[in-house]
Amino acid sequence: MSTSKNFTSEDFENLKSNEDLLELIKEKSSLYKKVLKTHVYTEELRLLQIELVKLQRWISKENKRVAIIFEGRDAAGKGGNIRRFMEHLNPRSSRLVALNKPTEIEKGQWYFQRYIKELPNPGEIVFFDRSWYNRAVVEPVMGFCTDKQYKEFLVQVPEFEHMMYEDGVIIIKFWLSITKDEQLKRFEERKENPLKRWKFSPVDKQGQALWDKYTHYKSEMFSKTHTAYSPWMMIKTNDKQVARLEAIRHVISQFDYEGKTSKISLTPDPNVVMRYYRSNTNID
Repeated sequence: MSTSKNFTSEDFENLKSNEDLLELIKEKSSLYKKVLKTHVYTEELRLLQIELVKLQRWISKENKRVAIIFEGRDAAGKGGNIRRFMEHLNPRSSRLVALNKPTEIEKGQWYFQRYIKELPNPGEIVFFDRSWYNRAVVEPVMGFCTDKQYKEFLVQVPEFEHMMYEDGVIIIKFWLSITKDEQLKRFEERKENPLKRWKFSPVDKQGQALWDKYTHYKSEMFSKTHTAYSPWMMIKTNDKQVARLEAIRHVISQFDYEGKTSKISLTPDPNVVMRYYRSNTNID
């Protein structure tokens, strides 16, 4: 039963700050905790995005090459995370890569070929909304590649990433973890919302039915491609807002750049972001 009281025009006329607004909501609304959480999230996101702008400026100045990979089950929040990363970055030195399925010509090429041309140039950050790791999970689950192609990929990808590492490319690999129940909930929201319906693809429809198969190939991917020079970072994403903040925090924590602030914690929560081998219980 709601305990909210009516707001009056006088209430709002007397407000002088966000803190006053929160006190008013706390006094009169049962939604206080939700509003407070959103307020804290918005402010933390703003401060972290300021750090991302500083980081980007440093990457451009130092001619660093940074590739940030977002992988995970459907509806885990890859696109939402990337949007928060890129929202205030200079588009001249940041780029999103979200490739469509390969053309007939690309199918005849070396698998990594179409990804190589998308790698970051000096001074650039590239965000991959799915990457060459399609062949590690989605393709074998859905039957989009042969068993031979799959096995060749697992042998080649550590060498591919080691060559990039030796050449100075900084690779950050995120796996966004989501529970089966939360995925189903988000699928239902997509189908109900006309603005999100485009996100619900034929592959998504198989996500729940093939859950265990996805889990198997995900585990194989971690065991074969988690390396000291290119580790997998797992992020729990059932809480979208927390996941976005902690993903940004992790990236920022990997660099020492000019003007790094102490106004906000830049150390990710180890209960939300962890290396794959440190997670005793996987939620997905």
